[in-house]
Amino acid sequence: MTPLRQRMIEDLRIRGLSRHTIDSYVGAVARFARYFGRSPELLGKEDIRTFQVHLTCERKVSASTLNVYTSAIRFLYNVTLGRDWNLQTVPYAKTPKKLPSVLTQAEVLRLFAGITNGKHRAIVMTTYAAGLRASEVAHLRIRDIDSARMLIHVEQGKGARDRLVPLSPALLVVLRDYVRAYRPEHWLFMGQDHKRPLNDRTIYRVVVDAARGVLGKQISPHTLRHSCATHLLEAGVNIRIVQGFLGHRRLSSTDRYSHVSREQITATKSPLDLIADAG
Repeated sequence: MTPLRQRMIEDLRIRGLSRHTIDSYVGAVARFARYFGRSPELLGKEDIRTFQVHLTCERKVSASTLNVYTSAIRFLYNVTLGRDWNLQTVPYAKTPKKLPSVLTQAEVLRLFAGITNGKHRAIVMTTYAAGLRASEVAHLRIRDIDSARMLIHVEQGKGARDRLVPLSPALLVVLRDYVRAYRPEHWLFMGQDHKRPLNDRTIYRVVVDAARGVLGKQISPHTLRHSCATHLLEAGVNIRIVQGFLGHRRLSSTDRYSHVSREQITATKSPLDLIADAG
């Protein structure tokens, strides 16, 4: 490992960024350096622009991917290398605002019923029932399942924040069956090495394969999280409660689920109907 890479990792850790973010930033800077075949210490602002053009026009990366590269490169030069550059001229891409994809409640039940592997069923049900991110599911420990208080303790979720979410009685039954069958020792969903948790990508693959096999649809763990939030809002749960449930810092992040809530949309009358009723 080069001294520059080591220093950047240390700078990222000092700021309390997640392991996933650190890996993404360091990988982005490594690809930036490989593109030019030189250390980033020898590159300048025009090289950053050239690399952004390469990513956009040649590799055709998404706006969100481009923004990861931009954030990583800005961090490298502003923080780790301490360059006195105005990197406001290194722009972020405008990301399209898309509505989250959600499953219906009937589809969720079909998905659960169609998974024959006990461990996979427990993973998918936990993701949906607690509205968790894949990384949060992967890092659940047995002690995080508090059956006495009927709570799940999510430790150091996104933004390095802890939170408590309700433990579904139905999920508790499934988890108890899973624990009896698989005997996890520390991590709730252990990897092949029982001393380590499942990889985030494995959680992703479990959900993708299950949905493709049962529903014939392409979804991700985040689809289950979106579905959880939408179904809570449709059930009349206060949006502030849902915000805390999901661990959102801003209410606007939660509010977008109100735009895909079928119950709220269909309950809203068109102005045409309002005019007809008035007449």
